[in-house]
Amino acid sequence: MAQAAEMILQVSTHFSGHSPLVVCDSWFGNNGLWRPLSAAAPSIHLLSRLRSSTVLYAKPPDAARTAKGRPRKYGDRCGSVTELAASLRERAQRYTVQLYGKAREIRAYDQVFLLKTLRCPVRVVWVFRKTQWVAFFTTDLTLSVTQIIEYYGARWKIEAGFKEIKQEIGSARSQNRTADAVSNHLHFCLLATTLTWIYADRIKADPKRRHLVKGRTSFAFSDVRKLITDEALPLRPFSGTLAPSQSTPT
Repeated sequence: MAQAAEMILQVSTHFSGHSPLVVCDSWFGNNGLWRPLSAAAPSIHLLSRLRSSTVLYAKPPDAARTAKGRPRKYGDRCGSVTELAASLRERAQRYTVQLYGKAREIRAYDQVFLLKTLRCPVRVVWVFRKTQWVAFFTTDLTLSVTQIIEYYGARWKIEAGFKEIKQEIGSARSQNRTADAVSNHLHFCLLATTLTWIYADRIKADPKRRHLVKGRTSFAFSDVRKLITDEALPLRPFSGTLAPSQSTPT
């Protein structure tokens, strides 16, 4: 977690004047990542998925601040994410969001709560399906419901990128054993992936899909890789004979 926070802070230095939004899964969406980020760069915000057992609290009433003694930091217990999902389903509204390249109609409900794990207010969005639901939260209270859903949905491209690096490029098949060799192998794989997508961005016509998928018209990473291979290593008929060696036998 400390390494992840350090890497995020290093990247955020290149975006001075902006408010970076860290989108992560529920394993990273806790105070272990949020505490060092908020302490070092208050402009950074977090967007993640809530666990079903997380308890949410209301803001403390104004009267509690004027009463004697230490003021309350949290209001009444509103319930767990699961309990609130059952009671708020009927209050959900319809939204149109862009997910995975398509416009989709969803039902969602949002509200601002206090989250004890982060010790700050968050905007929570429940997205309801036919029989299931999912809850997201963000520390950036200015984000709309559609932005929260679309930003989190964009995480899938990261998962696809991991697959491209591991399977298509071959980072998971490293035979190196020393730390430097493993690190160099991974860096070359990342470089190859970056160059592949730069090449894909500059070609005039989209490559044909090798494996047709119903409802998909865009090309895949493997299609670009095959195109580069064909351009770099054009198929030539093999004559069946090899050129004689120029070296003198000893």
